[in-house]
Amino acid sequence: MNIIKTFTSPDLPLGDVLNKVLEGKTQIPEFQRGWVWDDDRIKSLLASISLSYPIGALMMLKDGQTKVRFKTRLVEGVELATIPHPELLILDGQQRLTSLFQALISGKPADTRDIRGKSIKRWYYIDIEKALNPAIDREDAIISLPEEKILRNFRGEVIADYSTPEKEYDAQLFPFRNIFSSSNWRAGFNKFHQYDGEKVALFDRFEQEIIKRFEQYQVPVIQLEAETPKEAVCQVFEKVNTGGVALTVFE
Repeated sequence: MNIIKTFTSPDLPLGDVLNKVLEGKTQIPEFQRGWVWDDDRIKSLLASISLSYPIGALMMLKDGQTKVRFKTRLVEGVELATIPHPELLILDGQQRLTSLFQALISGKPADTRDIRGKSIKRWYYIDIEKALNPAIDREDAIISLPEEKILRNFRGEVIADYSTPEKEYDAQLFPFRNIFSSSNWRAGFNKFHQYDGEKVALFDRFEQEIIKRFEQYQVPVIQLEAETPKEAVCQVFEKVNTGGVALTVFE
């Protein structure tokens, strides 16, 4: 008896998945809602990956249907002069993928929201020493900074400034935007600390215990075949959407 399978389920490296987003090869069907995750959820997601915890499977549709095509758009934060035809469409996992793209490889602060729903721009960092301390909750090691990378009190007075690489090195705050290209930051860190043996060893541990978790992280991806009927795609999307952003009756 031949088994009919309408999908595949590979585990893909996180870096490869995000690069396809960056290149516009992975896009979002137009019927998907926009990105809405807030600052705290992004920090929690980064903490999970830094511990190699599962973040759930993504669901994609292979593009290439000949009868019916969905209108698509780029993942929020992607900027391309020429938009390619997509290879994959995101059916489930848009919030996670957009969060990771903006925090890790976009090269720009993430457009997110605070707990009151106010739009904010944030850069994400991990405190090297706190991340290596098993007594400290991993989410407490992850911080977000405003666009200018300066923290101020309610009077507008500067209380912490991380606006240059040297200030990042001094505070031992590693920027997540360098997680897949850490060698230059590491070289600057070691030079700033005058190749102090303890600091070099500290970053060695950080690289092994944190950075490599991101480099080696595998994301389970359910890929529906391109021949999947439009009605089936819509039904699948309706089912998986129950845990995401609710749709209206009209949608």
